[in-house]
Amino acid sequence: MKKLTIYILFLLFCIPQLSFAQNNIVVAIAANFIEPFKEIAELFETNTHIKVDPTFSSTGKLFAQITQGAPYDVFLSADESRPDELYKKGLSGKSFVYAKGEVVLWTTRKDLCDAVDWKKVLVRSDVKKIAIANTETAPYGTASMKALKEADLWDRLQGKLVFPQDIAQAFQYASTGSVDVGFCALSSALSQQGKSGCYLVVKEAPVVVQAACVLNRTEQKATAEKFAAFLLSPEVDKVKKRYGYK
Repeated sequence: MKKLTIYILFLLFCIPQLSFAQNNIVVAIAANFIEPFKEIAELFETNTHIKVDPTFSSTGKLFAQITQGAPYDVFLSADESRPDELYKKGLSGKSFVYAKGEVVLWTTRKDLCDAVDWKKVLVRSDVKKIAIANTETAPYGTASMKALKEADLWDRLQGKLVFPQDIAQAFQYASTGSVDVGFCALSSALSQQGKSGCYLVVKEAPVVVQAACVLNRTEQKATAEKFAAFLLSPEVDKVKKRYGYK
């Protein structure tokens, strides 16, 4: 009788845990959204008791992984085109815009913090290296490149440009002093670490419109859709606004 009681107690504790594990979702997130996503995932887990497992990388790399069958449930891109393409391929539901971000020029160099024009900073002789995310796989890198071309600086600065894989790495390069300045997401500049440096607004860079979608291969569709809806909630909007997203 005692063994039977122990077995029943074991089932009572284990079955809910197994059900919880089955409801976990895996989310692929563009690298610019690391800091706000950590807070958003924590809020979601607190509200629903559903764990969110994140994978952060460049939008292009995540897109390639998804088309090759990577087991993600939700995709948070840093552009609209790739989620739209997944929908056209029959790999996801319709996309929706969850954030609009901005490119800034960020640095830890205090002597550059009083500058008023990002363009004049880049052409200074003592600015030797400039980080810009991969312009093909990272939408923030593409937006940065467009700003440089708009300012007629793209060709002129080729010898100074360093190309990390994604926008988070561009911020890392700048924060560690590996480069003098970096084109970064405003969200990174407004993070706790970002406050250790300063940033200049890059008006020539287009707004980065970011879309998300629920992937058709998910085995947790209801949970994935619940998380997608949560991304547009007033609670999450407060988090996004603190990191500069519109």
